[in-house]
Amino acid sequence: MVVLCGVPQLQEWTARSPRRQLCTGVGRPLSLLALRPPLLQGAMSSPPPPPAGLVQKLFGYIDHHQDEFVQTLKEWVAVESDSVRPVPRLRGELLRMTALAAAALRRLGARVDLVDVGSQQLPDGQTLPMPPVILAELGDEPRKPTVCFYGHLDVQPAAQADGWLTAPFELTEVDGKLYGRGATDNKGPVLAWIHAVSAFRALEEDLPVNVKFVLEGMEEAGSVGLEDLVRREKDGFFAHVDCIVISDNLWLSQRPALVYGTRGNSYFTVEVRCRDQDFHSGTFGGILHEPMADLVALLGSLTDASGRILVPGIYDHVAPVTEEERELYAAADLDLAEFRRSAQVERFLFDTKEEILMHLWRYPSLSIHGIEGAFAEPGTKTVVPGRVTGKFSIRLVPHMETPVVERQVERHLRRVFSERNSPNQLAVSMVLGLRPWIADVRDSQYLAARRAIETVFGTEPDLIRDGSTIPVARMFQDALQKRVLMLPLGAVDDGEHSQNEKINRQNYIEGSKLFAAFFLEMAQLHGQ
Repeated sequence: MVVLCGVPQLQEWTARSPRRQLCTGVGRPLSLLALRPPLLQGAMSSPPPPPAGLVQKLFGYIDHHQDEFVQTLKEWVAVESDSVRPVPRLRGELLRMTALAAAALRRLGARVDLVDVGSQQLPDGQTLPMPPVILAELGDEPRKPTVCFYGHLDVQPAAQADGWLTAPFELTEVDGKLYGRGATDNKGPVLAWIHAVSAFRALEEDLPVNVKFVLEGMEEAGSVGLEDLVRREKDGFFAHVDCIVISDNLWLSQRPALVYGTRGNSYFTVEVRCRDQDFHSGTFGGILHEPMADLVALLGSLTDASGRILVPGIYDHVAPVTEEERELYAAADLDLAEFRRSAQVERFLFDTKEEILMHLWRYPSLSIHGIEGAFAEPGTKTVVPGRVTGKFSIRLVPHMETPVVERQVERHLRRVFSERNSPNQLAVSMVLGLRPWIADVRDSQYLAARRAIETVFGTEPDLIRDGSTIPVARMFQDALQKRVLMLPLGAVDDGEHSQNEKINRQNYIEGSKLFAAFFLEMAQLHGQ
């Protein structure tokens, strides 16, 4: 917990908001005082905090209109904006979804540009238009900070036959849970940002920050065309942005969280080829160097039984764990028994919360994903594949670099293969290389988010990393040299990309309040 005792204005603010515990020091090790950003040194001369009456008015407005907000989410979920399957009908749905979002922003008074990012060339020669990227802005006052929100309007495929208990594109509320594809990933959070702005507008209150929106429709398909647009607009649309906020993650538990890091990803294929035709095992079994046997040996050489990666040098550039970081893992809210039950596994590789979290977030991991060319259908076909391709990936952490990892993996696999003295042909390829992302939790946008969470939820957030890869975070950070904040709304059990995806009504509505409070906190810190 950031201890702010001795700052009169903040003590007054704490007194106004009993939920805040900024001066207690309870619940966090004292060494986390190091998280206090330098900007607080001038807090004695800072402007007064936002009046409690304004916060109450904003929150009251959001509560009063929550059924209306749920209805809007219902309308958005009803649009089958699937970007993964490139077919004309779904591309039309993406264009319809983009138009809905643009209209909602225009109703707020935003200046909205729909930026053409071209067409998508498909393997069969067909060309499909890509949905335009929305660039929208409200306010351009130099005295105010500028917050830019990134979100996406597209979703993963979904069908009730896949195991959904409700129609995936019909928002259904059951026991306070709003089920529907895109509810948490990412339509609900996008709308929560819009609702936060609408509360200020409806109450005729001055928006305390300039707000920009970047909304795309191709995130689930790799954000095609986005990076080129961002780089073109570095000195235009993004010139005066203070921070970029992404709300496309989940909490670790039922407790709110801030995400300050994600892992990268190097995805590999390894092919072993004897010939392009399969063999009959009765005719050739016993006299061949079978490609499958070579491939299994190669894949088996990548990790040991404890999950440790056996590629030489792979851990050489992993950033060392600091004591402050260990304290964050110790403070994180994770019930290991419940986590294991929800994952439906008998046991994990590690026994303590700290070990589990570090191996999820801040150590690299290697996962084997599948084999092409092998017989995988039901039955007893006695085939010897003539060519097989294994697929695996390594999740990267600071300070691992993709070219180095690529060389290390290829060198290791070629050495193992040569030791088998096989005449088969080996091909190793890294088909995807995405770098990890890390932020400084001492930056002002993280402090503002922590304060806003305390105001809305009455608790300190977990400071966590995400074991997955969110490429846009690193892309914004590198292309624009801007600070990035990940401020999730999703609960741990929301099931993004899975059957029965949902967002809790409470997360959706309280999340709208969270973003409104975040605007006020950013304005407060900007004036210091």
